[in-house]
Amino acid sequence: MLQIICLLCGIMTHTAMFSEEKSAQAISQTSGLQALPRLTASWDVQNSSQAIQGDAWFKNYTFRSGETLERLRIHYVVMGSPHRNAEGVIDNAVLMLHWTGADSQALLSPAFKKAFYDHGKPLDTKRNYLIFMDNVGHGQSSKPSDGLKAKFPNYSYGDLVDLQHKLVTETLGIKRLHAIIGMSMGGMNAWQWAEAYPDAMDGVMPVVSFPIKVSGRNLIWRQIVTNAIHSDPEWMEGNYSKQPRGWLQSYAVLRMMIDSVIHLQKTVPDGASANRFIMETSEQAANIDANDILYSLKSSADYDPELGLGAIKAKLLALNFSDDEFNPEELHVLERLIPKVKHGRYIIQPGTSVSRGHLTMAQPELWSKHVDEFMKWLDQTPSIEPR
Repeated sequence: MLQIICLLCGIMTHTAMFSEEKSAQAISQTSGLQALPRLTASWDVQNSSQAIQGDAWFKNYTFRSGETLERLRIHYVVMGSPHRNAEGVIDNAVLMLHWTGADSQALLSPAFKKAFYDHGKPLDTKRNYLIFMDNVGHGQSSKPSDGLKAKFPNYSYGDLVDLQHKLVTETLGIKRLHAIIGMSMGGMNAWQWAEAYPDAMDGVMPVVSFPIKVSGRNLIWRQIVTNAIHSDPEWMEGNYSKQPRGWLQSYAVLRMMIDSVIHLQKTVPDGASANRFIMETSEQAANIDANDILYSLKSSADYDPELGLGAIKAKLLALNFSDDEFNPEELHVLERLIPKVKHGRYIIQPGTSVSRGHLTMAQPELWSKHVDEFMKWLDQTPSIEPR
């Protein structure tokens, strides 16, 4: 079973040095970059000698809701070395964006390293400067479970993108990204980046996401989980001492939705295996904080990029999977909307006996060839008009 489904990742050791002293100094001054001690990972995580971790701190940060956090922490990881063009501008930076409930470590597993970052792979760290970050509400960045619980400021997908942009431009000093690649929530953020900052990247690759507001099955499961938590007496307005049973039980709905029909048909053939599936999901949910997931789910309420698709200047390759029940192929969303993107393309990769529906995003070896195609496309004639 893919352990990615637990949606929480262990912490890796990351020790490395930038090849460019100027970049290293700029980052250490703003965010206290440092190596972290190795901890035992909870799943597919190993030490990476190529990566370094850092923290950006923002004082009295105000979210779009108007609420303020006295000290906001954004944790991030970088791999590879920044390359500068003739004008001295970094031109090989790639921003990698994680999915709901995960963090940067999910994209630093051996599976992703082997498929994407090793020598000769699409995002070879000898050629690309990779940026991974924990979105607010996730991983080692500021989140409700740090102590504020339900008093944590409300944040939106717009806030996620604001902070991603702030980290890239202010903390790392990168004026323009070569590419953005995001999965699920990260893919949705990639659509938002392309519209909010049309001149800030060469290309974007949203994976398992639609450029429409959250609706249909994707909205229903969010409401089911939210209602199950809020209606549970153990919820206690967010001041619970143990994870509410409403969350432990409703997590099975999420698991069922993000897996493929074929895989579940094969692995859950009878009542005993169904009970085992439900028990396992409850155990997994016990390691995920209910406040954190609630904030993350409601943050998608402002997501609706459909009307702005025509403003996208960057090359865009959208990748979805035909067995993804979150983003059903039969809705023909990409077929209908990609023509509105000037330099837009899309691929619907057929499901197979080994793919996992929405969770195929966590099987990078199954879709790395499309990342390779995307990166080669970006190396062709730039899509952005001269400014």
